[in-house]
Amino acid sequence: MAVFSDRELEYLESQLLARLATADSSNAPHVVPVNFRLAEDGIAIDVGGGNLAGSKKYRDLKTNPKVAIVIDDLASVDPWTPRGIEVRGTAELHDTGGPERFGEGWGKAWLRIVPERVTSWGIEGHAFSPAGRRRSRTVSRSGER
Repeated sequence: MAVFSDRELEYLESQLLARLATADSSNAPHVVPVNFRLAEDGIAIDVGGGNLAGSKKYRDLKTNPKVAIVIDDLASVDPWTPRGIEVRGTAELHDTGGPERFGEGWGKAWLRIVPERVTSWGIEGHAFSPAGRRRSRTVSRSGER
């Protein structure tokens, strides 16, 4: 099985903003909004930014590469319809290639989140329905369950 279902892939491709959680060397948490893209191969999440290399999140990831990212929104507020995906994994840091990957205006540095655990809700169906309830799974490095 792929890392993401077809509906999860569709959802990820429709979103622009996520929240990235890192922890520093003393395990103090840090959460920030970031722009992201689904990796070309569809099995990872890529994050870039104007000054990513100078950011706290990048410094945190050099010390502790464990990371979580949440992409979520409300499909509706009436009725309340949350949906989203949390990806926990390991960050691979890249010091070059950002403008080529993300476009003009982006800094050179970027990171790839290699999923180890994926949790989604409200993607396969309404969040409060049996099909849409929170579902979690562990994925291997190759993208298989």
